[in-house]
Amino acid sequence: MSLLQALLEAPAQVLSKTALMEAAWPDAVVEESNLTVQIAALRKLLGPQPDGSEWIATVPRTGYRFAGSVRVLDAAADGVPPGQPASFSERPSIAVLPFANVSGDKEQAYLADGITEDIITALTKFRWFRVIGRNSSFVYKDKPVDSKQVARELGVRYVLEGSVRRSGQHIRVSTQLVDATSANQIWADRYELEMTEAFAVQDAIAERVAGAIEPELLKTESLPAAARSSGNATAWDLVRQGTWHFHHVGRQTHLSARKLFREACRLDPELAEAHLWLGRVSAGIVAYGWSDKPEQDIREGLDAALKAVRLDEKNPYSHYALAICSIYANAPEQAVLAAEKAIEISPSFALGHLVLGMGQFFRGSASEAIAPLEHGLMLNPYDRQNFVWFNVLALAYLFAGQANEALAAAIKARKIAPAWRPTHETLACCYASLGRLPEAGSCVKLMREMENPSGDALAPLRLRNPHWANEMAHLLKKAGWQR
Repeated sequence: MSLLQALLEAPAQVLSKTALMEAAWPDAVVEESNLTVQIAALRKLLGPQPDGSEWIATVPRTGYRFAGSVRVLDAAADGVPPGQPASFSERPSIAVLPFANVSGDKEQAYLADGITEDIITALTKFRWFRVIGRNSSFVYKDKPVDSKQVARELGVRYVLEGSVRRSGQHIRVSTQLVDATSANQIWADRYELEMTEAFAVQDAIAERVAGAIEPELLKTESLPAAARSSGNATAWDLVRQGTWHFHHVGRQTHLSARKLFREACRLDPELAEAHLWLGRVSAGIVAYGWSDKPEQDIREGLDAALKAVRLDEKNPYSHYALAICSIYANAPEQAVLAAEKAIEISPSFALGHLVLGMGQFFRGSASEAIAPLEHGLMLNPYDRQNFVWFNVLALAYLFAGQANEALAAAIKARKIAPAWRPTHETLACCYASLGRLPEAGSCVKLMREMENPSGDALAPLRLRNPHWANEMAHLLKKAGWQR
């Protein structure tokens, strides 16, 4: 596509081999034979011109030129910014749909969900395509949808589908990669393996998918399957069960998940996934106010996250776990560093951008928090927990002096979780800041009718930025709130 773009941007002009190789492989040393192979592939895909000649002509000892006529459409009319190619410069994008549990045992659903999540995690490590986040993909769980519908709604080119069947310690995973624009199957494969081999699945699938999209980069970015696990199938199974509980957000489900992650860490101290999930769930328990000993629990989470980083420093989720635990350990500077590392490993990792924004905000940089929060929400638009991120974004806008944008973000948070009291608190502040006191008063009225959360997700903010806490208190007072 890069070669075709270069040729189309210079129709009828001869482009040297050097220029074309720079367009396709900038800042890389490759053999000239790669150019020949890709030009041949383009010619095969384009077929002959109506008169039988080639669309791409060879100019001996010089290079190539596009021999057909090129008509430039009105980009603005098609919703494309002027001067920007419609899609040539965009990275390929993929959504991994929840794998179907065909075991005949509903209790094995956690296994299919866990394998799906592992594949998403593995794919985020390949930098040359964008991966839709887990919770956006899981919107389609147990729903009959076709690949074209998914592509249209999530804005992706490729869709990965699959199924999982478990019988005792034997697993069969079937999967296929579909080009959603044409509904053509690009690749399909089936894995039959014992539980002790399960950690190889996500890496094998990621490598095959990457091979179908970008053959030249396949070997340079893949993570060896052997580095993923020490092979303890029981611990791996406990982690999968724990993640299933984790995503059913609630006090009891989070506590159940923590118990499973703790046991997985005990059974396999070298399993990075067990430790990173223990870190994540510990942060959630503290943030949502479900901890009886928050200082002790967040310390456990921090220790687990640090061990996950030591065990698997190439996994963006390890660094995310460290970042989110650091937030609630009153160390937003460390959170920012960990989030930046997660993004460095995987630029399309939505949670990395989101926790970077939260870290920037909690350390007092409201304006710097906006861009990463916006980007993370763009990458993962359908996460059921996005009300938390939208609420943080609204406050970042508010304290950056952009009250209208703050109000828009707070309204989005309310749409996702209309019964979450902190959102109405933020809304009241936004309305009061804009002088819209009747609407602010309505929010205050709803706040009085709602149960006050046992925890305070904004506690680190109030601790580190008392001037913002005072400003919120002042705005709420204007709206009619009296504690």
